Amino acid sequence: MRPAPRPDQIEVVDDAIAEILRHNGGAKSVEMIASAWRFMRDVLDRQVRTKHPSWPDDQVAAEVRRRLLNGST
Repeated sequence: MRPAPRPDQIEVVDDAIAEILRHNGGAKSVEMIASAWRFMRDVLDRQVRTKHPSWPDDQVAAEVRRRLLNGST
């Protein structure tokens, strides 16, 4: 198991993933990234709704945004 990255550490893409991305081209890579973003947003939405079933949609959406941004704003 790999150790957790430090906040000051730059993560490097695995060689196999880099090769796949090279062959896909720019548009396909952007599509894959957008798909992964939507998937992560949906996973977080389900987690928040499961933990806080009484929260209204706007509160769930705000929590999902907070988790995705992780204080980057």
